[in-house]
Amino acid sequence: MYNIIERYMNKLTKEDVNNFAIKNNVILNEEELNFTHQFVKKNWSTLLSNPNMFHFERYKNHFSEENYHKINRLIKEYLTRYKSFL
Repeated sequence: MYNIIERYMNKLTKEDVNNFAIKNNVILNEEELNFTHQFVKKNWSTLLSNPNMFHFERYKNHFSEENYHKINRLIKEYLTRYKSFL
């Protein structure tokens, strides 16, 4: 499973991130999109291996208040849904 995720993440584009965000009613500006894409590309493996160590509030200043709350809600939702698979 890890190899499948790794291959996907290696090919992840900013457009993929933006499409996912839009699908979830999060409209990222260019700065937010760049930060999110770079962060996910760089940290996905660590986040998956130890999701409890991720503290999204550390990155609050990288997002508008509205987007921060929407993304925080998404993180909680996806952790609840998929944490047992990690």
